[in-house]
Amino acid sequence: MLDFILVRVIFVAVFSFAAAYFRPEADPFWSAALLGGAVAFFAIFLERRFARISLKRTIGITIGLVSGLFSAALVSVVLSHVGDNASSIRFIQIVCLLVLVYFGAATGAAKGELLNLGALGVFGESEVHSSYKILDTSVIIDGRIADIAETGFLDGVLVIPQFVLHELQMVADSQDSMKRTRGRRGLDVLQRIQQMTKVKVKIADEDFPQVREVDMKLIELAKVYNCKIVTNDFNLNKVAHVRGVEVLNINELTNSLKPVVLPGELMRVFILKEGKEYNQGVAYLDDGTMVVVDNARRMISKTVDISVTSVLQTTAGKMIFGKFEERNQTAATVATSAANLQTTERVAPERRREQPVGEV
Repeated sequence: MLDFILVRVIFVAVFSFAAAYFRPEADPFWSAALLGGAVAFFAIFLERRFARISLKRTIGITIGLVSGLFSAALVSVVLSHVGDNASSIRFIQIVCLLVLVYFGAATGAAKGELLNLGALGVFGESEVHSSYKILDTSVIIDGRIADIAETGFLDGVLVIPQFVLHELQMVADSQDSMKRTRGRRGLDVLQRIQQMTKVKVKIADEDFPQVREVDMKLIELAKVYNCKIVTNDFNLNKVAHVRGVEVLNINELTNSLKPVVLPGELMRVFILKEGKEYNQGVAYLDDGTMVVVDNARRMISKTVDISVTSVLQTTAGKMIFGKFEERNQTAATVATSAANLQTTERVAPERRREQPVGEV
């Protein structure tokens, strides 16, 4: 990033000096230098704007500009042979040039996304960054992306924007111990991903100063690269779909791989805390799935057997609802006691045979 800033500073200085050196003799030195610097800054502004435009749209704008210039040239040739008023013809030619160039550029920008670059042969879809996958902050802190990448299911290049790294650094330096732990975990996950030999990682320098929210910056970067975002943020998932950006949701992948729990099955869970509703208890499975248990408020800090009543599965995760009943606990206790008794009876004869027989 520092190299780009240095190049731009040199460009402005050289352009200002050239404008002042080649100025007309009647113009003062500093006014020509300031004018050259202003033109250089305008060129840098256009360069920054074009950096955020996808390749398809850039090609569309170029084709539209060329078409507009060609059409304006044809109109000028025709007008030059019509009429005797040179000033009026010159004015019409300038108006036609501006209108046709603007119309061509606007039409090319609007229709550029319809181009099929893969059919051109020279520009494959891999060259248009379609194989890139942008990681957001939440999926990095979550850590499961490292396990998925290690298995080889993710192809292409994993893109980590600079503004995501900055957000992770801010979280890691937070005064809150929980946030600090989460931020450091995210940095450790990134280091683990970078050390994988079969995974390509790219640090993206693109930033969008006019956009404040990190989620919106991710969406804009995905539009520039024409690629997908990897996340487990429910809100980012919805906003990206509304804006036409594809998303790979880690929670959706996890939900599709989870074993199905059917209503009526018995589960053994540890009641961790009180639920929001009356007489409810809340437990968690090993994978973090929340289990809401009715009639389990008095069983907090105990392991109980519950009967599953329903399962709610969404893109934000899965919730299991169950009910605690004394008869289920009693039946499970009896079954456990019977199994232990059978084991004891099976082992006892073997122990009696192994005991030494005393001499008479």
